[in-house]
Amino acid sequence: MTTEVGEFEAFVRLHEPRLRRALIACWGPDLGREATAEALSFAWSNWDRIRDTTNPVGYLYVVGRRSVRRRRLRVPVDRPIWSEPWIEPALSGALRSLTPHQRVAVVLHHGFGWTLDEVSEVLGVCVSTVRNHIARAMGKLRSVLEVN
Repeated sequence: MTTEVGEFEAFVRLHEPRLRRALIACWGPDLGREATAEALSFAWSNWDRIRDTTNPVGYLYVVGRRSVRRRRLRVPVDRPIWSEPWIEPALSGALRSLTPHQRVAVVLHHGFGWTLDEVSEVLGVCVSTVRNHIARAMGKLRSVLEVN
């Protein structure tokens, strides 16, 4: 049991920041943190199964997303996803207009500086899919923000 606890603690130290950033990119700061806690709780309860998966962070990302959906918690339409506006005040609303996959891909890649490989690993999709999400999202953002 002690070895298992040590393995899990090492896993959390190494992977929790990436998982949290991905879920915050999807659901915003409050729900993203709750989803991270739910996913890590699930991981601890199922550690014997989780540690043997090929992409545990991607698996837990899906668990976190589903935990928010299952409780039917949604980001209120009138509340911005981000507590502070980024460069453009309308960016928060524009990001809300994207699909969850597009929003996560754009925020992780352009906002946090993740590589396409890192984003694809967390989302559990191939790099070309991430590239497509980003291209479509950037087109939609340009249109919504009226930027060339």
